[in-house]
Amino acid sequence: MNKTLLPAAAVAAMMALSTSCGQQEGMIEKPDFKTETGIFDIDALESLGRVSNPQVSPDGKKILYGVSYESVELNKSNNELYSMNIDGSDVKRLTKSAQSESEAVWIDNGRKIAFVALHDGKPQMWVMNADGTNRHVVSRLENGVSGFKVSPDGKKVVVISTVKYSRTAQDVYPDLTKATGRLIDDLMYKHWDEWVTEIPHPFVADFDNYRLTNVKDIMDGERYESPMKPFGGVESFAWSPDSKELVYVSRKKEGMAYAISTNSDLYCYNLESGKTRNLTEGMMGYDTNPAFSPDGSKIAWLSMEHDGYESDKNRIFVMDLKSGVKTDLTENWDYTADQFAWYPDGKKIYFIAAYQGVTPVFSIDVASKEVKFVTGKQDICDYAALAPVDGETLVTMRHSFLYPNEIFAVKDNQATPLTSVNKEILEQIEAPKVDKVMVPTTDGKEMTTWVLYPPKFDPAKKYPAILYCQGGPQQAVSQFWSYRWNLMLMASEGYIVIAPNRRGLPGFGTEWNAQISGDYPGQNFRDYLSAVDYMKQYPYVDSEHIGAVGASYGGFSVYMLAGIHEGRFAAFVAHAGIFNTEAQYLETEEMWFANWDLGGPFWDKDNAVAQRTFANSPHRFVDRWDTPILVTHGEYDFRILSSQGEMAFNAARLRGVPAEMLIFPDENHWILKPQNAIMWQRVFFRWLDRWLKPAADSSAAPAAPAAEA
Repeated sequence: MNKTLLPAAAVAAMMALSTSCGQQEGMIEKPDFKTETGIFDIDALESLGRVSNPQVSPDGKKILYGVSYESVELNKSNNELYSMNIDGSDVKRLTKSAQSESEAVWIDNGRKIAFVALHDGKPQMWVMNADGTNRHVVSRLENGVSGFKVSPDGKKVVVISTVKYSRTAQDVYPDLTKATGRLIDDLMYKHWDEWVTEIPHPFVADFDNYRLTNVKDIMDGERYESPMKPFGGVESFAWSPDSKELVYVSRKKEGMAYAISTNSDLYCYNLESGKTRNLTEGMMGYDTNPAFSPDGSKIAWLSMEHDGYESDKNRIFVMDLKSGVKTDLTENWDYTADQFAWYPDGKKIYFIAAYQGVTPVFSIDVASKEVKFVTGKQDICDYAALAPVDGETLVTMRHSFLYPNEIFAVKDNQATPLTSVNKEILEQIEAPKVDKVMVPTTDGKEMTTWVLYPPKFDPAKKYPAILYCQGGPQQAVSQFWSYRWNLMLMASEGYIVIAPNRRGLPGFGTEWNAQISGDYPGQNFRDYLSAVDYMKQYPYVDSEHIGAVGASYGGFSVYMLAGIHEGRFAAFVAHAGIFNTEAQYLETEEMWFANWDLGGPFWDKDNAVAQRTFANSPHRFVDRWDTPILVTHGEYDFRILSSQGEMAFNAARLRGVPAEMLIFPDENHWILKPQNAIMWQRVFFRWLDRWLKPAADSSAAPAAPAAEA
């Protein structure tokens, strides 16, 4: 690992750029990364370009997309916009500025591009020519713009801004001009990483001569989120093809009602009458991601069945707008959809879904409900975007454990790369080997487990190993790429990485996915131990030097394993994990999650599920802790408070267990600032190296376990 203060490649890219060259001071450029080791390390990870948001032009001839790089020196990232021909040729950089341009889309039949960037310190909507010239701001909303969607006729635009939500001290006592107290009388006063003082809200405006005028609150002053925090964006809005109606997503609840429910709905706002109707009345779970069919006769959306279950199966529903009949297209398909897009002819729908350890693109026939692969069945990768070109070609992004997002074109089940943003870096790197291993479970099933081996893997040697514990708890262990929990980086640092698709993960049917709810201390932990025990049979795995790592539910898993592992592990790393489930029940904000997954409140003595959950809280097993543990957390984490990590660290130290804690006062559930991210990685590997290296001996060992292609 490189121990310099800043990664050399990143420092080389830091911008002492001259304004005389048409570049702004503080710009972030692509780093000139070079490696002498051929090993993927933290420097390489931080130097990668991050490709995002491919958009196909209306004539199908161009692709608009973003690429961002991080500056360690400036401690921030910056996204720039690019265009290219539909075949990947003629790449042009459209923006060169010290601020990020995001949410970029084609408008005016591809003659213009609209995007979000800062103006006078606040994000606003901008427009420029398709070649990047004549850039100008088109909105000046007091609270800024975080996203927008222009109507098909180009005459209207819905923008996402914010409205005030909670009272300030001065609202109650105007004479106390410097008071900072928050007066709270209901739940959901904080969410994920912020005190809820304002909420996202949709406004419709005229888009006349590329200027926003006549801005109108389509909720008539109602204090409801749209889009929904914390992850909702412009996918929460859909214009009808005739531009006469706008559908938006909202959970029209406040306070405790909001905190205990996931029941969102699709609301259709008619621009002429100003009236709104609920399209999904009586559908009790999340209803999200509306999209009109190309002819406007139907609307499709993602729908969950149960109120309070945020990881329920995401079904693809279609409503015939004339008859009002709703149809579940995926009723006979036992997997959960992540995102979708209509075919141009409206007869089929593209969608992405976790499936058997990867995330392919599928199609579903609207009439017959037949599901087919759009991407190759044997593709060992995840797909991450849908931008249809025509009925035969799809523009998408894909990634795997071994490379970050790049843009691809898919036709006839074949994926062709269109970008190679990170080719120069990855060509210098010797990649780890990845195998798909089927591990027998304690209840007679098989569990898909990804195993990564270090570069230049030699089965005659011994290697320390890491068990990767996934968060969520219901997030797929597919071929994901992460800039923090990067399995390629772990393997490149000399570890065999074991990543099981334990119980509670999507991609293996609804029963497998749902099993974990109400069973936190149960089968998923037997699955973890099965994966470790299975891999320990191979002598190249140093069974005396295995660690377990994870974040969020993965952090909870690590705390739990620390008390039940019976000597299997030699080191632990837990980030943002639940340590005391009783405290978590009252500390967290999304009570629907706690009620569904934990089973309910700990004071409900007649609730057997809840009582079992709380009786098996990790903190109740601290008397068995005997293994070194690193605890990391962010103080802006309101999902799982940093006090959970502090309790775990204190318990370990009081028990005499070697422990270290890394707390970030300016980070949330994730570690996002570049220098903090580098510090986290350095501490992570320093801790693991201390307790898991060097491996024991290099005696001969059999071949790797049987793997599937």
